[in-house]
Amino acid sequence: MPKTIYRLGIDLGGTKTEVIILDSEDREIHRRRVATPRKSGAEEYRGILTNLNELITAAIKCVPREADLTIGIGIPGSLDPITGLVRNANTTCLNGKPLKADVEKQFDRPIGMMNDANCFILAECRQGAARGFRVVFGVIMGTGCGGAICIDGMIHHGHNGIGGEWGHFAIDPNGAKCYCGNHGCIETKISGAGVEKAFYQRFNHHLKMEEIVMGYHNKDPSCTEVFLQFLKDFGCATGGLISTLDPDAIILGGGLSNIDELYDSDLNKIQDYAFHPQAATPVLKNELGDSAGVYGAAWIGI
Repeated sequence: MPKTIYRLGIDLGGTKTEVIILDSEDREIHRRRVATPRKSGAEEYRGILTNLNELITAAIKCVPREADLTIGIGIPGSLDPITGLVRNANTTCLNGKPLKADVEKQFDRPIGMMNDANCFILAECRQGAARGFRVVFGVIMGTGCGGAICIDGMIHHGHNGIGGEWGHFAIDPNGAKCYCGNHGCIETKISGAGVEKAFYQRFNHHLKMEEIVMGYHNKDPSCTEVFLQFLKDFGCATGGLISTLDPDAIILGGGLSNIDELYDSDLNKIQDYAFHPQAATPVLKNELGDSAGVYGAAWIGI
């Protein structure tokens, strides 16, 4: 008789780390969320490893001894397919580190590891807003900006393992410098951190993204100027995406996905930039909320 399989997933984010365990029926039996350690230099990476160790160790205790267990981790970057080292992570202490190998060494077992945007769209295709669509592009708009492609329920990684890295497509060579080294990346334009930086550079005053959105709703002139530019940049980036990939649907996740104006075709400016006079690609809000990433991580476990 085959063993029951339980799935442990971890969503490792820049500000929070979440763990979940699903039983054989994909029912949640354990969940915990903690702050991601923020330290300086090598201490930050060691802190993240310790944090993962503690979360996984505690979660495993919820699984019956006789059951099989898979472990998957979603990270804010990707693994180099040749070296296995983390690259392109906006949690920069992870870059160049053998995170997968280090966690596997801690638990003496293989684990699955994938970009968090991939985990997000995999979950939305399986149980969320993307059900029924064949070619789907997933966008995470939060502190940073990530993307992923899912075709027929499978993640498209691409020849170089960077399929969907839409956030680091440069759309403004004269724009702000991105941590990746380029200027004017999509991430610098439509992420929360990017919009906040743009507001400060324009008005020499710090506001959080939610404050900028609120100011727009309250008709504050400075907030309105920056917010409308954000919508224009979103339309430019998304219109270009539609012209390139022409997906069946685009699903938005992350904290900024709660901005209603992104789904209003009169405001999001996509029609101004897509290479089609009446592009009908649906832009949809996620259905799983911030649970999508951790569910997807559980389903990539090995």
